[in-house]
Parts: sequence; C-alpha cells; structure tokens
Amino acid sequence: MCPHSPARPGEAESAIDVAQTAYASPARARGAWAARGAVALYPAALMLVLGLWGIRRQGSMWRDEAVTYDMAHRTLAELWPALQTVDAVHGLYYVLMRGWFLVFDGGVVALRLPSVVAMAAAAAGVALLGKQLAGRRAGLFAGVVFVLLPMVQQYAQEGRSYALVCALVVWSTYLLARVTARPGRRLWAGYGALSLAACLMHEFAVLVLPAHGAAVVLSGLPRAVRRAWCVVAGAVVVALVPLALFSMGQSEQLSWLQWPNPVQLGTFTALVLGGLLCARAPVGRAGRQRLRLRPVALPLLVLPTALLVLLSQLKPMYVDRYVLYYVAGFALLAGAALDWVLRPAGHRGQTRRRLLYRSVALAVVPALLVPVNLFLRSPQSRTDDAIAVTRAVQELSSPGDGLLFLPARRRVWAAAEPHEFHRLRDLALDRSPVASHTLYGTELSGDRIHAHMMQMRRIVAVGDAKGQPTDKTDQEIAKRTTLSAAFEVCATRDLTGARVTLYARPGYC
Repeated sequence: MCPHSPARPGEAESAIDVAQTAYASPARARGAWAARGAVALYPAALMLVLGLWGIRRQGSMWRDEAVTYDMAHRTLAELWPALQTVDAVHGLYYVLMRGWFLVFDGGVVALRLPSVVAMAAAAAGVALLGKQLAGRRAGLFAGVVFVLLPMVQQYAQEGRSYALVCALVVWSTYLLARVTARPGRRLWAGYGALSLAACLMHEFAVLVLPAHGAAVVLSGLPRAVRRAWCVVAGAVVVALVPLALFSMGQSEQLSWLQWPNPVQLGTFTALVLGGLLCARAPVGRAGRQRLRLRPVALPLLVLPTALLVLLSQLKPMYVDRYVLYYVAGFALLAGAALDWVLRPAGHRGQTRRRLLYRSVALAVVPALLVPVNLFLRSPQSRTDDAIAVTRAVQELSSPGDGLLFLPARRRVWAAAEPHEFHRLRDLALDRSPVASHTLYGTELSGDRIHAHMMQMRRIVAVGDAKGQPTDKTDQEIAKRTTLSAAFEVCATRDLTGARVTLYARPGYC
C-alpha cells in the first residue's frame, strides 16, 4: 500500500526555487551538463579499460556463455519456439545478442563486449546518482568504487544479461532521483520504461522496486511524488506479470540450485557490513524534495538480495548475479564515506598529514585486488571451459568415433564450437538442440543408446569432473553401465569442471 501524508509547508516554493536555479540561464545549464559529464566520464572510461583488459580470458567460454552463443546464433524463426520451452527469462537478451552478432560476429570478444559497454554505462550512472544525492566528489568516488569491485569486473566480462540489467537498474534509480527533485511526466515515463526494460531483461530486476519504494518513503517525499511512484511501479509489475507467469512453467531450469552458496552469502554480508560502516560518515543533505543518500543506498544494498534469499526458502533460486545491481548501493555509501575521509585539508578538522596517510592507506586497496583481478581473467575463474573441452575431445578422438555427454545437459559444451564435433557420432542424440527447440537436444531411450554404443570400438565420453553426483535417468544409467561393462579407459583429460575420457573395446585403445 502506498503511504500518504499531508503536504509540508513551503514544498511548492522549494520546487520553484530548484527549477529556477537549474534553469537560470542557458550557459548555466550547459555548465551543469558539463559537470555531470566529467563526473560520469572517468568511472566509465576506467570501466572500459578494465573491461577490455583480458576480455578473451585466454579464449575460454564457460557453459552459460555457450548457451548465449548458441541461442544468439539461431535465427529468430528458431529462437522463438525455443523460448516457448526454455529460457524465456533471457529471451529479450538473446534477441538483442542475435542482432549484435549480425553486426559483429567476433567470437568471445563480440560475446562479451556488450557487457563491458553496459557496465561502463552502469559506472557512469552510479557516479551521476552519487553526485545527485551527495555531491560531485562523492559521485566520482562512488563510480570508481563500483568499477573496482571484483563482482563488477567479473560480470563485465561475461556474455550474459547481468551487466545490462545492472546498468538499467542503476539508470532507473538515477531517473528516480531526478524525478523526485523535479517531477514531470517525461521523467516518470523514463523511469518506468527503464525499470520495465530491466525486468524484461531479467525478472529478478523487479526486486529493486521494493528498494525504490523504501527510498521514497524514508526520504519523506511529498504525497504527490509517493502516489506517482506507486502508479509507475504498479504499471511495471502489471506489465511484467505475463512473462513471469509464463516463465514459471520453465522453473525446472533452476532445479540445479540448492541452498544459497555460502561464499556468495559471505560476500553479500561483507558488503552490507562495509556499507553500514560507510553509512556512519556525514553526508551533505539534499533539498527537501530530493531523495537522500542513505535511504536510497541502504535499501538498494540490502533488500533485493534479502528478498531473494527469503523467496529461496520456498524454492531455491538464489544466485548473487541475479541481483548483481545491489553492489551499486555499496558503491554509493563507500563513495560518500571516501568524500568525507579524503575531504580537503582545513575542512572540518582535516590536516594535510592525516589526508596524506589516509590517501596512501586507501591506495593500497586496489593493489591488494590485483591478484583477484588477474584470477578473474583466467579460465579457472569460471565453473568450466567449453573451449578446453572441445580441445580435449579433438586431442583424444578420431573421425567416426562415438561421442557421449554425461549427463545430456553437458552437450551445451559443444555449442561453443559445434563444427568441431561433426566428425564424431553422437550416440545418444535423438533430435538436436535446434530441431527440438531446447538447449541440450533430446536423447534416445536407454536401450537404443546401449545398442548404439555396442556398435562402436571407441567412444569419447564428455562429463562432469570427478566426484560430481550422477543423474539417475534411464539414459544416463545405460551410458555408465555399458561403458563400465564393455569398454576400458584409454586416456583421460581432467579440466576445470569437466572430464573427457576415451573408452575403447579391449584391444582397441
């Protein structure tokens, strides 16, 4: 329910003063735009540099990126029926990537470049939002902190939708700050459009709306502004409902999720504690009708993840990248704290010596992050590497050998370089991923898979790393039992998150 309260005295006059100040003259307006541009430019440029550094990740591509690569290379006639059965939640992203690959089909660089650009836009948005809420220096610091966060750099170099969602959420939050300072239909429409675009790009972006609602309430905004926010947010939710209901029928895609990852929860907890510590620093107060920093940043930092964890008690669905945008809340608080800690000498008790010591101490932080940044740009930083799997298959196989994926969903590894698998016979495949409108294709019955295997002298088995749980389906049991009973191991390649093994009949290794 949207809260209402009587209008406060002087609010109308305050709004007129703000408008008159902002538009006193064209020259002053140009100066304001130049100031905004300067604040946004430096974090965006830094993000572009760091995002392009090691973007190839030594030519690797992990399984989720392989899905993007496959789906974005399907025609719209092939993509549409696939989205009826799987991955509708990423449908808009796949369509956009399809268009991008038609323009530039440059392998892993083309796959990740949109994410780099999107995260640069997000960095610019964080800086502008910080400037709007706490001043120019705080905004600049916030943008730089955002760029240096390892999670930001990780997903800036990932061919998935999360960087785009983060950018859309950040800019919708910026427009919310703008429209509450100077209400207008165009700004409200822009806020609603960006919020809806973020939700259509990934449904869990809707969890930012409670954070925005908390910001509107806690900032003590006028009744008319709160009512307008309720209308726009309600329209976004209503527009999202059809996609949300449809994608619920595909919820089995999340069956691999268990209890929230303790490492991811630990990262979230550390950022929350750090954000609370930063929130103790003094922050310049905005005008009466504007959002304030802490009511914006703290809910943005806490609520989306907290709500997703609570929803995961009903059905596991928590992965930190689904609400990646929460790190913007930490960046805003850290930027304001840095503005206070590094305030100029002579300002509110600051001395030159203290400023020097603090500057040197803070300069150590990026240096400490260098090993993390190097690791993030290595293949080992991801769950697996589809390209490495392909190379191992090439090394161990000969034309005409049999091929098995254990389990069937590991067939996604072939999507990175599908032509490299054409010389082998996929013994379990019934219909290909494209023909079956699925991600992994459909497989034959266990009996038919067994019969096909017994016709072969050599089989290359591509599966999970040692120690992973095995599927109990008829097909997977047939694969494992036939390999164990009728074949012997000739060679094995252990890779990050995968194992490729060459089996042969006795005497044919």
